[in-house]
This record gives sequence, C-alpha cells and structure tokens, in this order.
Amino acid sequence: MTERKPPGVSFETWVDKQIREATERGGFENLPGAGKPIADLDKPYDEVWVTNHLRREGLSGEEILPTPLKLRKEVERLPETVRRLRSEQAVRAAVDELNQRINDWLRIPVGPPVRLAPVDADRIVDQWRADRAAAQQAAAAARESDAAQLRQAASERRSQWWRRIFRRRREAV
Repeated sequence: MTERKPPGVSFETWVDKQIREATERGGFENLPGAGKPIADLDKPYDEVWVTNHLRREGLSGEEILPTPLKLRKEVERLPETVRRLRSEQAVRAAVDELNQRINDWLRIPVGPPVRLAPVDADRIVDQWRADRAAAQQAAAAARESDAAQLRQAASERRSQWWRRIFRRRREAV
C-alpha cells in the first residue's frame, strides 16, 4: 500500500519521488511486454474497449445494437428461423411474437429512426410451405437414390453368391 501524500508537498514532486524510488528498487524491470509496442494504440479507445468487453463477456456485436436495428436483423433472419419449425402454428406464433415486439417499438420509438413495419405472416407461411415442400422432395429423392443403391448392392451380392456356387461345382467336376 502506498503512503499518503504528506501535507505541504506538491502532488507532482510526491509522485516523482515515488517513481524514482521504485526505479531504484528495480520495480520497473522485467515487466511483461517490456520493449514491445502497445497493442491497438492506433485505434480509438472506445473501439478497443467495446471490442475487448464483447470478447470478455462472450457477447456478439448484435447485443449492443439499438432496438430497431436488432428488430430489422431479426426480420432478415426470419425465413431461416422458421425453416426449422415443424408446424404452421409454430411459424405463425414466431411471426406474431416478432410483430408484437415491432409494434411495441413503433408505439414508443427509442433509438435511431429506422423504417420498420410488421411482417406479413401469410407471406412467411407461404415461403415456409414452399421451403418445406422442396426439402421433402429433396429428402424423398435422396431416399429413392439410397434405396436404388441398396438394391444394386444386393443384386451384386446375389450374383457374386451364384458365381461362387457355380465355380465350385465346375471345379468339383
């Protein structure tokens, strides 16, 4: 613990005295990073601080965005989000929940003025149906291809089995 500044001594001379004494004791020798340039010295302090804070807390950059920009990003990602859902009711519930948050923001807009409107649930459901139908067709085609390959492999195994039997009979004769 450092001692208190004695009264009557100017702050500058007291600090200089402490630095000189620490230098004489060798307090500044073998410090980590000695002789190396200071990292991120060319970047603004705010940018470095925010980046380090996000990394340290395990957050994404999206966490610090204003509400309207977060909502806009969610609207952009909505088709990928609903693609994983299994029923139309779940898709409509996800769209309704997002629309509720958009409407809450539109009632009392806080943050930068961003043009944002509720999402058309019918359009999202139609897109979900089309994506689901395409995925089901692709899965059916993949299953058919796998089945054809299995039939081909079974046919080859059977023909190999018959060849071995006939070869053994010919060799026995």
